Amino acid sequence: MIKEYFSSLFANEIAIDLGTANTLVYRKGFGIVIDEPSVVALATHGKKKIIAIGSDAKKMLGKNPEEVTVIKPMKDGVIADFQVTELMLRNLILRAQKKRFLIKPRVLVCVPSGITEVEKRAVRDSALHAGAREVHLISEPVAAAIGAELPIDKPQGNLVMDIGGGTTEIAIISLSHIVVHTSIRIGGDKMDTAIVNYLRKRSNLYIGIQTAEKIKTTIGSAYPLEKEMKMEVRGRDIISGYPITIEISSEEIREALSETISLMVDAVKRLFEKTAPELAADIAERGIILTGGGARLKGLDKRIQEAVDLPVHINSNALRCVLNGCGQVLDDLENYREVLIRKIED
Repeated sequence: MIKEYFSSLFANEIAIDLGTANTLVYRKGFGIVIDEPSVVALATHGKKKIIAIGSDAKKMLGKNPEEVTVIKPMKDGVIADFQVTELMLRNLILRAQKKRFLIKPRVLVCVPSGITEVEKRAVRDSALHAGAREVHLISEPVAAAIGAELPIDKPQGNLVMDIGGGTTEIAIISLSHIVVHTSIRIGGDKMDTAIVNYLRKRSNLYIGIQTAEKIKTTIGSAYPLEKEMKMEVRGRDIISGYPITIEISSEEIREALSETISLMVDAVKRLFEKTAPELAADIAERGIILTGGGARLKGLDKRIQEAVDLPVHINSNALRCVLNGCGQVLDDLENYREVLIRKIED
């Protein structure tokens, strides 16, 4: 008992959901300690120096002077800027520990199921350079399934659709392994871009990504709403160049998002073409579990359910489902070792 107490007291183990939109950090014994946008603000002149990370850096997007560069180091679920990702990870690991430990932390990082060997190595090396003593990787859909408390160790099909900022991961898991999966580099960021492009073409209105994200979360939907909504949007008129305000409707935004949503639905359909009949029967009974920030788009579950004629359920803690799964694995790493991605060869 005393041994277990001191073991938990000095445990220095961290799980990281390194997402395109948000990065979340779980510390063993403390739970989720960091939940910040994956954005970094750097001083432009001289050696790269962090000015802000997370929410503070995100507020600077589109408003920064030449002396400050605001970067999103993750793109489509993988590292786009190795150096900035390393700086961000170093900062987050130190913050998660509250104080510097003599023992470097063991780190578990969540990655897309479709990640390449080169991309796996980039994630591992970034974490090691940022101060980790040991790095393990786990695929997002597996972590999401564990976080959703699905019986993945049983001989039965569990279908998870994790919609993040940069990727949508769809996987059928059985006996603690992914049996069949599809990973498409389409997610919340593509939805935001679709809204920007739609308003530019339809209304000659130029808006920023942050405004598009606000529109998506406020009136965006994938399926007709019981009561359609409207909101005022401010931006720049492309023709006159002056700031203007227009009113847009949820129907318009649904039209803007239709192509992106259709690509997600098509990915689900393609997955079933590769699925064994026995697994398909399990999923027909239990349905599809939606996780990730993108799962919160209004009516997305109804849109998918209508397309594939299967029950679709949104996890009650969709945004943090992946990291909750990572936390469970980290808390019992020996018993969950089978679900980890095999060791990366140099």
